[in-house]
Amino acid sequence: MSDALSLLQQRHSAPSRQLGEPAPDAVGLRALLEAAIRVPDHGKLVPFRLIELRGHAKLKFGAQLAERAIRRDPDLPESKREKERLRYTFAPLVMVVVARLQADSGIPDIEQKLCAGNVAYNILLGAYALGFGAQWLTGWAAYDPEVAALLGLAKNECVIGFVHIGTPIADIPDRDRPALDDLLSEWKA
Repeated sequence: MSDALSLLQQRHSAPSRQLGEPAPDAVGLRALLEAAIRVPDHGKLVPFRLIELRGHAKLKFGAQLAERAIRRDPDLPESKREKERLRYTFAPLVMVVVARLQADSGIPDIEQKLCAGNVAYNILLGAYALGFGAQWLTGWAAYDPEVAALLGLAKNECVIGFVHIGTPIADIPDRDRPALDDLLSEWKA
């Protein structure tokens, strides 16, 4: 079997809480992102962009999200408040994948979002290929207008995902996967 297929068969997400230092350095991250943006792109719109969160800025972003979570739900239980406060303290690097929707292009929004989603998935695959762990998360923050403003998103932009990247600090067992035979059919005329 080819190494590429082996990589796909072994790839799995590493929970962000189980990711620590190191993350890819600047050279490794650039190579990863240059590979990640090689996605199918109907109309050659490049309907995506990336925002890097690292170091103090990542922690400040996480703290502001935790404050927003509590404003959104003042009755949020303490356990969930703590989860929100810690969310951005584990993985040393978070890449925000943003879709830039171009309504006047004639390309449906869903295709543009799928293009950006492919970038997020390529980041996951690339991180795994380089020996790192990664997890693609969304949650409430991906859809919150105040978070969009905090990130400086334009009206035609939306968060596709927050991809947390680092080195796994524990063995991460793979989860059960669906059986292909349960998913595959053949269309017959």
